[in-house]
Amino acid sequence: MKNGPWFLGIDLGTGSCKSVVVDEKGRVLGFGIGLYGGTDPESRWQEQDPRNLMTAAAVSVQGALTRADVARGACLGLSMGGALHSILALDSRDNPLTGVITWADGRGLHHAEALRGGSTAIRLYQETGCPVHGMYPLYKIMWLREKRPEVFRATHRYVTAKEYVFSQFTGQFAVDYSLAAGSGLLNARRLRWSDSALELAGIREGQLSPLLSPAAAQGSLKPDVAHRLGIPESTPVVIGSSDAVNSSVGAGAVSASQATCMIGTSGALRVISGRPVFDENGRTWCYAIDEKHWLVGGAINNGGIAVSWLKDSLGPVMPPARSPGELSIEHILDLAGQVPAGAEGVVCLPFFAGERSPNWNLNARGVFFGLTLEHDIRHLSRSILEGIGFRFRSLQDALAGIGLDIRQILASGGFAKSELWLQIVTDALNREMTVPRWSETSALGAAFWAMLGAGCLDSIDTAGNLVEQGKTYRPIPENAALYNQVYTVYLKIYQALLSAFDEAALMQAILPSTNA
Repeated sequence: MKNGPWFLGIDLGTGSCKSVVVDEKGRVLGFGIGLYGGTDPESRWQEQDPRNLMTAAAVSVQGALTRADVARGACLGLSMGGALHSILALDSRDNPLTGVITWADGRGLHHAEALRGGSTAIRLYQETGCPVHGMYPLYKIMWLREKRPEVFRATHRYVTAKEYVFSQFTGQFAVDYSLAAGSGLLNARRLRWSDSALELAGIREGQLSPLLSPAAAQGSLKPDVAHRLGIPESTPVVIGSSDAVNSSVGAGAVSASQATCMIGTSGALRVISGRPVFDENGRTWCYAIDEKHWLVGGAINNGGIAVSWLKDSLGPVMPPARSPGELSIEHILDLAGQVPAGAEGVVCLPFFAGERSPNWNLNARGVFFGLTLEHDIRHLSRSILEGIGFRFRSLQDALAGIGLDIRQILASGGFAKSELWLQIVTDALNREMTVPRWSETSALGAAFWAMLGAGCLDSIDTAGNLVEQGKTYRPIPENAALYNQVYTVYLKIYQALLSAFDEAALMQAILPSTNA
């Protein structure tokens, strides 16, 4: 058993909870994961049972502690990260009136679209740092007010998934600046709730939690929770930040010249800035972290989900001789590796789930362009990976347009396990990309906030010194030059199809569906 001091980081993600135990030098001692049961993956509204979150958190912590084999009384602090853009309505006794409504929920889209392009949208963005988009909880509250007035009237407070679990841990409600910013309800410049957003939502400031800086300690554990987790109830609890911030901190991307490129189901390119940075065109978002740091970046809907779409579409029809058993992501990546850069003229616009940054185009659709009889599934596979790389190029260009000069990129998410995919994105961005040795960067970043709250770190700016980096990928000059040319074609195709995207969305709305 290890008797030295240790810290606990909890990452309450969208699909699972992950926990990590680290020592005072940030070295990982143990890791655990808890899956959320009972969530219907086909649910159009994407709600989760909040009780499952608490259970998964306990399972993940117990697993991490068992593997770490540390003295339970030596914990100097724990911190929790949470997924952005979730919302949960609670009654006057803090019982849930809804499930946890996640970022993927689509019910607020029409309320957001009604504001796009108007003066209210511009004012909201300049105040909150959030482009007008239905993923933000602000618009889901507007939906509740219109479509579920009985729930809206009965709601005593609105919280994120993390706030709910945090209250179960400590008996107190509080929210860090980053998660508050991700609701669309925070004034990102003044670090207080936005009067304009509150008025639009039709709610009072008292229905939202008190705001805290992420390194702030907030009480201790409830006795029953401490017993369940197996650590002392006197363990200091640090409020922590969002999973997006933690992913950057845990990857070591803590300066404005560094970015985190994350590709999981979706994807994001994020920079931690020492000042709030807004885009006059509203292409990027800006979320407060603390009094001296802001998370600036853009997010895409179509990361790994685009590759999964191809896998799921091909699986039932692939001949057993070519693909024994179930087709996997690894099969798709292997197929992609069999053709050269540029996919021999096939260009993919991977908008299978619409578009977020930089154009926030809900009507964008997936496109394969340039197909001939000479092309096959290998070219489709390669072009999807390259198309995702071009999506990140568009985010990089948007960030450069607002004065953020990215010189180093740190990789996180599932794509970091594929050398081919890493190289493709590296070449598409024409920037070096380094993979941290510890892949669960969000959980590690959460542990760093616990260390910061305990005084074992000077500031978030020094957290990168604790991150051990692995392999660095460098652009292949001929591929980078080729992708620069293909990217120009990609942009021309996108512009040429803008009106067709709108027409396709209208057509799909009236056509019968096999999913109806």
